[in-house]
Amino acid sequence: MKRFCLILLLIAAVACSVSAAAVERWGRFELAMKAKTSANPFDVELTATFSGPDTTMTVSGFYAGNGVFKVRFMPKTVGKWTYVTHSSLEALDSQQGSFECVSPSADNHGPVVVDGRYAFKYADGTRYYPIGTTAYDWMHVSADMQKLTVKSLCEARFNKIRMLLFVQNFDPGYPEPELFPFEIKSIKKDKSGRPIYEWDYTRFNPAYFDNVEKCIDMLAEIGVEADLILFHPYDDGRWNFDRMPQDVNLRYLRYVAARVSSFRNVWWSLANEYDFFRHWQPEVWDELTREIVKHDPYSHLCSIHSHTAKYYKYWEPEYTHASVQDQAPVEGFGRAATVRNIYKKPVIFDEVCYEGNMDNRWGSLSGQEMLYRMWQGTVAGTYVGHGECYMDSPTDYSRDFLAIGGTFQGEAWKRISFMRDILDAMPNPLMLSDSSWDPYTSTAGENYYIIYLGKEIKPRWTFELPVKNGVYPRLKEGVRMKVEIIDTWNMTVTECPQVFETTAPVGDRVYDKKHGSVRLPDAPYLMLRITAAE
Repeated sequence: MKRFCLILLLIAAVACSVSAAAVERWGRFELAMKAKTSANPFDVELTATFSGPDTTMTVSGFYAGNGVFKVRFMPKTVGKWTYVTHSSLEALDSQQGSFECVSPSADNHGPVVVDGRYAFKYADGTRYYPIGTTAYDWMHVSADMQKLTVKSLCEARFNKIRMLLFVQNFDPGYPEPELFPFEIKSIKKDKSGRPIYEWDYTRFNPAYFDNVEKCIDMLAEIGVEADLILFHPYDDGRWNFDRMPQDVNLRYLRYVAARVSSFRNVWWSLANEYDFFRHWQPEVWDELTREIVKHDPYSHLCSIHSHTAKYYKYWEPEYTHASVQDQAPVEGFGRAATVRNIYKKPVIFDEVCYEGNMDNRWGSLSGQEMLYRMWQGTVAGTYVGHGECYMDSPTDYSRDFLAIGGTFQGEAWKRISFMRDILDAMPNPLMLSDSSWDPYTSTAGENYYIIYLGKEIKPRWTFELPVKNGVYPRLKEGVRMKVEIIDTWNMTVTECPQVFETTAPVGDRVYDKKHGSVRLPDAPYLMLRITAAE
């Protein structure tokens, strides 16, 4: 009897410890349940309703392989949460439990959301400036290469990366991936000996998605957002994942949403260069977009990416921001603000060509030109992504970060940490102070200005600012101001010794009462930070 009572006490203790398991706010609670079924387990309906402080949410579960079904949930509120499952499979139905949601750790700021009209922030209110890069296939290469990619991102201090959920065809000469997203029905050989796959689109390969999730978590650990590209046109008949029937596409999105939407650092990108899907009409993308948004209970950021200057209808409510491929708006002063003014949403120029040694016009930028374009978009109130593609030969991708990640080879990435420091020091996101009239002067708040000189080299800058100051109070007379010279390439900040005092407005401009000026270094890529003097 004593042994029986001891067993009961142990069972009760375990039950209490399970129900009291702590999960951080914006962390991930996971419920795993074993169940057998003679039917296709991927067809089993499974949801769970979570009830917490003043909130109730229902999320979808999924089959995770090896007889295990899972439900994942990201709590947004601190406190006690209870749950109950609902399923077409009796063994999974009416399962109940609870957990405690506790305050997040220091590095957990929650998912990124839109802040106001043009900016981003984390869910806890911390400012977020997306400074991202691209490594399309980094999740689908060796584990050692994946770790090297994460190390490179961390050292450079990128905070976002664009990446393909489906594997990419780098033919010729690139080996077959070890994992695929669907089960294989059969494999045949064509005349050249290449494998031709027949897929079972009704059965996913959980191991493939396990690897994707591992990579997303690796990014979360270093504070990097995973801009997950759900479809891409770079298959070229090798696996035909770009030619799946629409019902398969929708099923795939529901499975992805069930598995991944509880990861706080996920963004949805419906496609990369969607307009290269020649056989898909625009209404296909409308349906796919609605499907991922519908099945994401957390409303992660969502957009779609096009080929050069093929602008999409980003004003539709499903899209939280514009994801643009176009270098023209960031090749000159103030141009990017026009795109921002059209969409009235945050604009990310995710592709403005790439730093690299490619023998083409899109992958041969110098590091200086790459950084110049990033700053041109930034001071105009938009955001610009980095990218590089260095290759030893047309078929050797071992150094091509754009393709498979690994180690950066160029120069622009070395300046990303400095760029982030400059942005993080600002009280607010940048915008042009007097849009359309002054493409050179930006504001980040009252008495806080940035003037980017770009490639121009001149001996002096005469103190002069617009009266208009964006959405902030206009510049007044008698404000004492200091000027710092920021060398964006050499990563230095030099404060000028003199203090300036503003005049009363002269037309639409304000000057220094003593007609003061600043002597500039004989160098390009300079930026002036003009702020109130203490």
